[in-house]
Amino acid sequence: MAPEQSRFQTDRALLASRLRGILPPHCLLLDDEDLRPYECDGLTAYREMPLAVCLPETEAQVVDVLRTCHQLGVPVVARGAGTGLSGGAMPHAQGVVLSLARFNRILRLDPQARLAVVQPGVRNLAVSEAAAPFGLYYAPDPSSQIACTLGGNVAENSGGVHCLKYGLTVHNVLRVRVVSIEGEVFEIGSAAPDMPGYDLLALLVGSEGMLGVVTEVTVKLVPKPELAQVVMASFDDVGKAGEAVAAIIAAGIIPAGLEMMDKPATAAVEPFVQAGYDLDAVAILLCESDGTPEEVAEEIARVIAVLNAAGASEIRVSQSEAERLRFWAGRKAAFPAVGRITPDYYCMDGTIPRKRLAEMLSAIADMEQKYGLRCANVFHAGDGNLHPLIMYDAAKPGEWARAEAFGAEILELSVALGGSITGEHGVGIEKINQMCVQYATPELEVFRRVKAAFDEEGLLNPGKAVPSLHRCAEYGRMHVHQGALKFPELERF
Repeated sequence: MAPEQSRFQTDRALLASRLRGILPPHCLLLDDEDLRPYECDGLTAYREMPLAVCLPETEAQVVDVLRTCHQLGVPVVARGAGTGLSGGAMPHAQGVVLSLARFNRILRLDPQARLAVVQPGVRNLAVSEAAAPFGLYYAPDPSSQIACTLGGNVAENSGGVHCLKYGLTVHNVLRVRVVSIEGEVFEIGSAAPDMPGYDLLALLVGSEGMLGVVTEVTVKLVPKPELAQVVMASFDDVGKAGEAVAAIIAAGIIPAGLEMMDKPATAAVEPFVQAGYDLDAVAILLCESDGTPEEVAEEIARVIAVLNAAGASEIRVSQSEAERLRFWAGRKAAFPAVGRITPDYYCMDGTIPRKRLAEMLSAIADMEQKYGLRCANVFHAGDGNLHPLIMYDAAKPGEWARAEAFGAEILELSVALGGSITGEHGVGIEKINQMCVQYATPELEVFRRVKAAFDEEGLLNPGKAVPSLHRCAEYGRMHVHQGALKFPELERF
């Protein structure tokens, strides 16, 4: 048992008895067969069974569950749709999963104020669907937007293909209603443009369920643009594609979206979606412009000039809304498309300076040879957010260990190149060792003090995101950048 888990010893019978006094039978799961679906999130390589799953239907029930767990010293892991990719919603073996799935109502949509008040279990895409009759939509659009929920988006500070121009979740949330581990309800933020005092809203967004449980979210809505078009550019060299990304931003152009896919990614996607991608290209860029027809025409002309100067071998512009959506459908379907050609894959989430994209892609190609595994690459290229998809077969001995070491090296190279170990997926359990590489001990101690200010006993999502000093000491002792010491079998690759 990990040090983060061994300090909790829960009396399961007492916990079950207390929870039965709070929740009706249909809101409480205690049998193993009912708990099994909650043992992991989208990162299925890490699994743990909880002692109980609570599915409250009211805020009062959330308050009572948290207050009870606080009194008993029981860990609580809040969960949305379970689409997260960093193990952030993996249960605690001595704790409770608090699912907000039944908090699924849009409480208010105000087209004049351009905002929506929603419960955390509302799907991301449902907000835009509800706002569409008013000519509005919710801008952050993760690839999982048909399934992921606003509560999970707030926890992980999710982005999407349009985050370059419209921002991440943190830039589109106005207010959150939160319940503390002690059962205290409080609100942070407001519908006003700014609030006095510390920016606690930015602290809560992206805190991975470690500071409180969100029960209500107020989000911004933005007008749907009159027109949007996508430029698809092909390149015969990934270096040229990476340089084109940097050149577009350097030219003062901020596209609505700027995405990059390498040849293995397009080869996986095209038979699945039939997006019309150039399968001969070593890399493609998707660059979207939106606004009035005049603004779009001017920006696309500038983008094409930059792409030609950067050495694009072919350039196409979407000629209809259907074609534009088809181009994006291919990018958003990259994850399931890769899932069709490999038994398992491991999706990474590092971020690097845009000008070093080519350097990273070259390094990943070398890592494929080193670890004996294939990798397809899709990037939020405009902000340098990488999503390498490492393909492996969990049924083959040693392949998961190699995939894990491959991913760790990508993350640590991201830090070495001046970037970060995560852009939008969060740290969770997946990247907790790399937090020891990203930050020094004094910085990690500040994170722990912030956590303690909200959750002194460390009951909310323990063992995630912020590593213990013990973990960092252990990782430092065993750590070799290539993973050879942790996984001796890697030396043969």
